[in-house]
Amino acid sequence: MIGALAHAAEPRLAACDAFGEALSRFDQAKPIAVLSHFDADGLTAAAILVRALRTAGWQADAVTTGKGETPWDASVTAALKARDPGGLILTDLGTRSDPVLPGCPTIVIDHHVPTGEPADAVTISGNGLSPEPTSALLAWWAAGALGDQDDLLWLAAVGLIGDMAEDWPELEQAQARWGKTALRDATSLVNAPRRTAAADPGPALSLLLTGDGPKVITKGESDEARALHAAKVEVRHAVDAARRVAPKIVGDVALIRFDSPCQIHPLIAQQWRGRLKDKIVLAANTGYRPGWVHFAARSASGRDLIRFLAEHRPAGADGRYGNGHAQATGGALRPGDWNAFVADLGFPDQQVPA
Repeated sequence: MIGALAHAAEPRLAACDAFGEALSRFDQAKPIAVLSHFDADGLTAAAILVRALRTAGWQADAVTTGKGETPWDASVTAALKARDPGGLILTDLGTRSDPVLPGCPTIVIDHHVPTGEPADAVTISGNGLSPEPTSALLAWWAAGALGDQDDLLWLAAVGLIGDMAEDWPELEQAQARWGKTALRDATSLVNAPRRTAAADPGPALSLLLTGDGPKVITKGESDEARALHAAKVEVRHAVDAARRVAPKIVGDVALIRFDSPCQIHPLIAQQWRGRLKDKIVLAANTGYRPGWVHFAARSASGRDLIRFLAEHRPAGADGRYGNGHAQATGGALRPGDWNAFVADLGFPDQQVPA
């Protein structure tokens, strides 16, 4: 049902109804696996779903992708299959036509530009709505099928802030109840661990699964809360180093290349986007994961960046390339494919050892 919410008279109710109907196909005798991305939007979406399901009497476990992983990787698929879930929920991970666990009833909750729709899954997509709901807000709408979820609204708010989708009445309601500053500070902390070299979202997820509001994150004295504060310091130091790298510009493309074990390339691209308003900004990180070049693409020019990347797609690019949003995308390429990509863009001096 990609695009169905965009045409619904009331997308909130449509998401709720679709989720409730899809759950009826799940095996309640087995745990549900909720697999999410490990940023603030993905983690809060997973926390909303797991908490709502458990309260309603279901068994449910949150699982996250790791550094550079996608649900379609063989290692991820094998780990999910070993759980023998009664149903699978994928959230904030993109939407493709390939099933993750063939034969397992599946719900996809996502807001990115889809590249396909799995035939045997129920897809609840926010793509096409204006403004566009994040995965966490979609999850909160959907979880209404299980009962009142007002106490979990703060989680949806963190997801909204994390993806800068702030034009929603649900966010205003959450800010009135839990505080604007507390929610923003919590979002920053929840996002920090996945950007570190270790890329461990465990402490953030633990707090989101048990907390009663953002202050358990911002003011908490637990080991998990301290880990989030330490992660934020690590990321800040990495960003400070990378922002000293000057961009190289060819035509309408600006390229900033650096080497960091931290996932800071989206932050660097976003920072330069505001300074190079007429350029497509590519921030490339050769140190994030061995054997890969990860990059983020941003632009203030209004260009469709997914289309731009499609036009310059190297032959060896896989599903890690060119997904996300028209104004916020990126990818990961093997060195040989990266070299072909930057040579095509006019940056042969930015090739790396293959």
